[in-house]
Amino acid sequence: MQEKDIKRIVVKQLKKKFPNWRRLSRKEKRSLANQVLEEVISGYRDEEPVRAPLHELLGTEAVPQSGIIPLKDMEKFIDNMTRGVVSLSNLGSQIKLKDLELKAIDGLLDDRVINSLLSPEGYTPSKREIYPYHYLRAELLKCLRYPEVSYRKYCQETLNKLENKTERAFVHLPLHKKTKIDHSQLSQFRKGLQVSQLVNLTVYVIYQLIKSGKIGHPFSICGIDSSDIAAICNNVPLATVEIGKKKVRIYSELEADCGTRRRKRDKSAYFVGYRIHTLIAIDPKTGQNYPLFSLVAPGNHHDNQFTPLILAFSRAMGLEMKIITADEGYADADQNEAIRKEYGVNVITPADKQVKIPENVDKETKAVYMNEWCEIPMKYIGRVEKEHEFKCGDETQECLHSPNCKKYREIPLDTGIFGQIPEQVDGVKEVQDIRKHLERSYNLIKHRDGLEPLRVRSQHGTLVVATFAHITTLLSEIVGIRKTKKMEESKQQKLTA
Repeated sequence: MQEKDIKRIVVKQLKKKFPNWRRLSRKEKRSLANQVLEEVISGYRDEEPVRAPLHELLGTEAVPQSGIIPLKDMEKFIDNMTRGVVSLSNLGSQIKLKDLELKAIDGLLDDRVINSLLSPEGYTPSKREIYPYHYLRAELLKCLRYPEVSYRKYCQETLNKLENKTERAFVHLPLHKKTKIDHSQLSQFRKGLQVSQLVNLTVYVIYQLIKSGKIGHPFSICGIDSSDIAAICNNVPLATVEIGKKKVRIYSELEADCGTRRRKRDKSAYFVGYRIHTLIAIDPKTGQNYPLFSLVAPGNHHDNQFTPLILAFSRAMGLEMKIITADEGYADADQNEAIRKEYGVNVITPADKQVKIPENVDKETKAVYMNEWCEIPMKYIGRVEKEHEFKCGDETQECLHSPNCKKYREIPLDTGIFGQIPEQVDGVKEVQDIRKHLERSYNLIKHRDGLEPLRVRSQHGTLVVATFAHITTLLSEIVGIRKTKKMEESKQQKLTA
């Protein structure tokens, strides 16, 4: 943790001492980064324990202590915002919108609720032409229709042209006068959003998802996975120092770091940027998945360190789940046991092949036997602290070894086939297999909703854009227009074939 603590201190000092960091030349940045790094290392004491909280060491957000509206209170909050008054802006846009998907999504979003959720402290709506809901709708429209376009080009050639009636109607901009939204205004909007506001906006859309009946709550199965996002910065670090066997690297984009990505034929094994860790709800019947919440962190941290943080956010949001499925990167027997006790959630990961299988356990069927002479598989009866309990499976009492057998066995938890729930229990294999569906969410936010290539230059900006991409995915799934179009196209192809 020492290298993480040093990186944390250096980045914190550079941000504090040089608030205009982005405007400096690369030569100036390199000189300052080396200077601050040397000062921190010279005054750092290795023998003292690291006292920084986990979220600071991981370079990510902490759970806000106040300001979050849990899911169970969202309906009451919406009723208070919309009671007794009809939204005239929504009525006007519904008449002008011809795009079926945009029209359906427009009907789900209430401007009064969005303004209340996203308004900064001290917000005064009088004498304003542009409100928070305008900015949010502009961001959602970009995700829905123009993900590959830069923000500057999107604002100039799409959003601010009076002839684009559909786009302006969805954003609720006037159709008869040149009220404009500049790309710099959208940048300031993203920069000014607090984590609690992003969480509340996400809860608002999740409430709409559950209300639509697409998936029930509590969620029976959720998944956690991560994906890498390369930052817009020079891949050569400004300053580097080796601490033990680990390296501390400072890049021009201070929050970014060097990480390893999964093996891809067309890309390097390393990248400089961030890793997005996402909690995803899964419908076990259809395999359909719905992204719920994401954390963005530098790319050099191990995946399993983020599970407690994600679950802490999910508790604050009022989300309930029974099982979490994840890949081998989230396998940690002690941590997952602590999660089960605190949150009542079982984390199921594929068995680590390097973990030795206990004696008298069949490698193929995973059946547990009492000893080397036993021929009848034992039955799983539950958990006791950090051990699984099995009892004798002989129901006919015909076993020859019965008089001298204690008829029960305890096997410690591990990251192999005896994880939170042993692999021989019915349904565990299906939960592990359904994890493969999680890739769909990342494919959508990267390739459909425009998260890759990344078009923002900060960790906070990446979190905001990722949140908008998730919200876009949820809204599209709620209205279901794209699925209907695909079904109609496939029917026509079958008829003409």
